[in-house]
Amino acid sequence: MPTLSPSAQKIQDILNTLGYDYTVVEHAESTRTAQEAADRAGCQIGQIVKSLIFRGKASGKPILILASGPNRVNEKLIGEYAGEPIGKADADFVRAVTGFVIGGVPPIGHAEKMETYLDEDFLQYPTIWAAAGTPNAIFELKTEDLQKMTGGKVVSIK
Repeated sequence: MPTLSPSAQKIQDILNTLGYDYTVVEHAESTRTAQEAADRAGCQIGQIVKSLIFRGKASGKPILILASGPNRVNEKLIGEYAGEPIGKADADFVRAVTGFVIGGVPPIGHAEKMETYLDEDFLQYPTIWAAAGTPNAIFELKTEDLQKMTGGKVVSIK
């Protein structure tokens, strides 16, 4: 098995520690965008988990939205769930609260625990693919395991 980069290995180790038998795959090509990830995984774009970090406008707390590949986040709707308006987080904030760079943020293993919302559109797929710590690493997982791993609330995000 090829050696993983340190960030991808961190996610592989977390998956193993949590008792999951999933394998992080690091590609030579980018998986930064949902379309690139779907192309590498050989799946539908809807099966790609986009880990998007937002910030509570009043509290400054990080909020993780796990969105299906083609979907755009309705910030007003998520703000209602979160109890305050939200805004997009900048790259420095994302790196500080997750420990990862934008384009490779996984759904697990973050530097800080954060409020998490899962896109209900994932429920139509038996398996999905998520980023694994770098802009070219992904792993496949059972859809129901995403909720178990993250403790996220399944909601409409669009």
